[in-house]
Amino acid sequence: MSQHQTYVKLNEEKLIPKSDILSLLKTYNCYHEGKNFQLRTREEDGEFILEGLLNIYWGLRRPIRLQMYDDNERFRLSSRFTVAKQVSAESNNNSLSRETGPAGGEGSQEEEDSPQLLRTRSDASFMRVQRRSNTHTARDLQRLRTHRFSINGHFYNHKTSVFTPAYGSVTNVRVNSTMTTEQVLNLLLHKFRVENKAEEFVLYMVHESGERTRLRDGEYPLVMRVLYGPCEKISKIFITEADLGEEVTYDVAQYIKFEIPVLDSFVEKLKEEEEREIIKLTKKYSALRSMILHQLENRAHSGDRV
Repeated sequence: MSQHQTYVKLNEEKLIPKSDILSLLKTYNCYHEGKNFQLRTREEDGEFILEGLLNIYWGLRRPIRLQMYDDNERFRLSSRFTVAKQVSAESNNNSLSRETGPAGGEGSQEEEDSPQLLRTRSDASFMRVQRRSNTHTARDLQRLRTHRFSINGHFYNHKTSVFTPAYGSVTNVRVNSTMTTEQVLNLLLHKFRVENKAEEFVLYMVHESGERTRLRDGEYPLVMRVLYGPCEKISKIFITEADLGEEVTYDVAQYIKFEIPVLDSFVEKLKEEEEREIIKLTKKYSALRSMILHQLENRAHSGDRV
């Protein structure tokens, strides 16, 4: 039977039985019941795959750069379309804002501001394209999909193209269990048109206790999320700078939340214990040295007699 067992990759070396993942997935989906974060499953070429939304928290300390890609892009719609949709546009917060130039005249044209873009969950809680489809043509919707998402409402502009996302703010990406940490990072950066290279960032699983575990390039973040459980009060996935991130073991993490005076008292106790051990070892090796010297003296006297 074991040869027919299906496994899910945790990393390049470790596999998890499908039965274990299904058990964890049941708990995960129950926790997110009625929300968009429930995961779906499918099998492809004999491989069991999970897919769904993955929350990632911004933990950057330095500014990032946004591409100019779609800055100042404009839709140009016909006068007929603009007039027909004017009333609907004014009553719909998700529709495009339009400015109609004077009819006739050389160079007169109808121009729209950049469209209302899909935002991160922290800003607009999954605003749906379907709500806008009533006021846009298929061509408009295609243009909307090619536009970047915002980072907490922030889009590229010349004055603030370099900025730092609010620490601890959340976004999400749609991934599956076959996507590695590196692929998830690339997907996240592409979503927001971040100009920085993926090599500049890493993902960490940050625990409530203060423990920090880096997700390696060959690991699968969605699988790790399921293994650590659905509750993000206990653990969250953070994106941080590669050279600023640091792993914190459980042994170290248990001391992080103590006040400085308490930590100072721990250090003093450790110093006292260290001094006791030094004295003990010094006495031990002093005694051994005396024994060795005594034996050497005895052998020397024996040689003189002979």
